[in-house]
Amino acid sequence: MQAQAKGAVDVDLLRLVGSTSLQNQLEGIVGPKTLVLTPSLAGPLGLVTEVGLLKNNHAVTKMFWLEPGALAEAERNIVYICRPEVRWMRIIADQIRAMPQANQHNFHLLVVPRMTTLCTTVLSDLGVLGSVDVQELQLGLIPLEKDVLSLEYEDVWRRTELDGDFSPVYDLAKALMTVQRAFGTIPRIIGKGDSAQRLLDLLKRLRREQPAAASASAPLASGFIDSMIVLDRQVDMVSALCTQLTYEGLVDEVVGIKHSHVDVDPNLLNPGPAASTSTPSHTSFGAAQPPRKRKHLLTSSTDSLFAELRDKNFAVVGTVLNRTARRLNDDYEKRHQAKTAAELRQFVGQLGGLQSEHQALRLHTNLTEQIMGLTVTDEFNVALEVQQNLVAGVDLSTQENTIRDLINQEVPLRTILRLLCLYSIVSGGIKQKSLEEFKRDILQVHDIITYGFDHLPLLISLERLNLLVRPPPTTRSMPKPPFVAARKPLRLIVDDVDETNPSDPSYVFSGYAPLGVRLVQCALGGAAGAQAGAGAAGGANGAGSGAAALSGVVGTGVASLNGWKGLEEVVRALPGATFDEWQRIDEGAAKRPPPGELPTTIVCFVGGITFAEISALRLLNRQIPTRHLLVVTTDTVTGSSLLTSLMPEPTRSAGDGTSRSL
Repeated sequence: MQAQAKGAVDVDLLRLVGSTSLQNQLEGIVGPKTLVLTPSLAGPLGLVTEVGLLKNNHAVTKMFWLEPGALAEAERNIVYICRPEVRWMRIIADQIRAMPQANQHNFHLLVVPRMTTLCTTVLSDLGVLGSVDVQELQLGLIPLEKDVLSLEYEDVWRRTELDGDFSPVYDLAKALMTVQRAFGTIPRIIGKGDSAQRLLDLLKRLRREQPAAASASAPLASGFIDSMIVLDRQVDMVSALCTQLTYEGLVDEVVGIKHSHVDVDPNLLNPGPAASTSTPSHTSFGAAQPPRKRKHLLTSSTDSLFAELRDKNFAVVGTVLNRTARRLNDDYEKRHQAKTAAELRQFVGQLGGLQSEHQALRLHTNLTEQIMGLTVTDEFNVALEVQQNLVAGVDLSTQENTIRDLINQEVPLRTILRLLCLYSIVSGGIKQKSLEEFKRDILQVHDIITYGFDHLPLLISLERLNLLVRPPPTTRSMPKPPFVAARKPLRLIVDDVDETNPSDPSYVFSGYAPLGVRLVQCALGGAAGAQAGAGAAGGANGAGSGAAALSGVVGTGVASLNGWKGLEEVVRALPGATFDEWQRIDEGAAKRPPPGELPTTIVCFVGGITFAEISALRLLNRQIPTRHLLVVTTDTVTGSSLLTSLMPEPTRSAGDGTSRSL
């Protein structure tokens, strides 16, 4: 997925949509303004606009975090920006009521993306609804990279699958309607999963409800999207629970990446070209006391070394860093070879770029050392071995005993639960006696086990999500667990992985090809899919038909996409609805790619996507020269972040052992 490749969708247009929406809201408020926002929104806002722009062009004089306590030294206009959550409404109400009556303030509330009836009721019950002007702020899909768009919501998987709150799916549908307005109606939508089906139904409804003039109008921007593949996170929980082994994936697992930012030691960041000024960090939005670590923007457009490292298997990262260090050293040594004034002037002209590269090298060397501090431990390697044996279906009883040993060693709880959930999914459940023993070991508190009864709600949630369950009653005609049924036809396990020059998506997990990415290959067909199908030829349970389905040829037209053809039984066995539908396109809105330009397929993950899966999709895109892939997601996740979202707040930091447990 090359940046700004010919015919690719210009995602900067979507960044402009979010930026314009915020600026228009502020423009309508006359006079100096104090901006009060939640820390979780600082990152998304920083990706679509600039702090300097707000201060210089929209009279924003002060910025504060939204937190309990009185608001001091505020301008006449106080603008709150937050998500529609009751906790923020209560804090806002408290601050409004605490304001001295002598100071006549104008209160404005911008809710991202829209106000809810519950929040309106809370403000009304607290007696401040009439004192605040409530508006909606639509940021839409935010570009994280040229090939990745995200709503940047938090805990979408838990909200949709556990709480039954499907508002993020509605917001994603609204954002995709904006995409269709800009680039044209998406003719074909292929998908798997209940939330994916819900997204499709909402897109249909929103199209019916839009004015006839809008549906018949021509697209506003260049770029042709001819298809979309929608996958529900619940369809492929195995890939989410596995430990990512790409560089960017491990940075997220160990250090944490949030809204394209990482927390790093300020000593690694020198003010200069490498520190982005066009996209501010979280701290730019106004905490009076700076954090101990600094937020650093980590994208391929601002860091060429990161662009080279991000999709590589971690096993080869050290080689790349060493090669970069030697090249930089050689470039610095060229100053001794400069004899004339012109040669010296040329070296000085290159010095700024060399310093930026040197800073990037220091940063990524430090991040690599942090990752290696975990990956060299016995705990990490034993857990990784268990994980890989589980997904391959190798000697499950032995893996069960190893998990017990890890519990006795007081390995972080998230590590244990990731392995247990993998075991349950792959096996179709854990035998009742073993499952009860595991639960007892986690909940009991004595000299060895230190997790405790506080984690009972988490275990209940995992059971409700069918991630940690007993197997169903056995019958003679009992089908294989869905993951097992898909393992051979989709060639999910690959033995001969080339981590240096990968040719198969399985390199991102060193031997396991993400099931969701294989499903994308099924839907697209093409050369990469043919490689997957070749290994499955002749296998049982539809393996032969799987090879046929994956060996189709992808053309430049939408009709050439394979869809689920030939893999119907395998796909149907996976959780959730299955669909392959066409949208009607009005004549005035019809669009075709100009000669020589390639169409784009959106790959949409509802409930989050891992960076390893994004890397696998980038490899897949390089193997399909006839189209572009554009990743759209609600958020980026790891197995640990998904488990953390299920934990009650007091237990989220308990039993970690390390800052980011795997």
